[in-house]
Amino acid sequence: MNHSDKRDDENAKRVETAVAELQMAIAQLERTVAAKLEDELTSAELEEELAIMQDDRSRLALDLDAALARQNALEKSRDEVLRRLETASEGVAAALGAAVAAPARED
Repeated sequence: MNHSDKRDDENAKRVETAVAELQMAIAQLERTVAAKLEDELTSAELEEELAIMQDDRSRLALDLDAALARQNALEKSRDEVLRRLETASEGVAAALGAAVAAPARED
């Protein structure tokens, strides 16, 4: 083997080493890009979930406001019914009192 062949072998080994290092770097780059894409997808999915949750929260807030308004209306109606029942009860009691007193007067 002469000096030129030896140099060619060394150059070939250097090229092989450089190619192997380049392949490892490319593989690492591919892994990094894949991880970055996955993170971006995960971020996009999280942002979408957050938007859905915010929409749900808004809808639930409206539903709660409506339920509270209905509860207030029902409480007012209940109070009015109780007032009317009390008035009716007083009227019935007065009528019964008058009915009981009337026969006593007839005696």
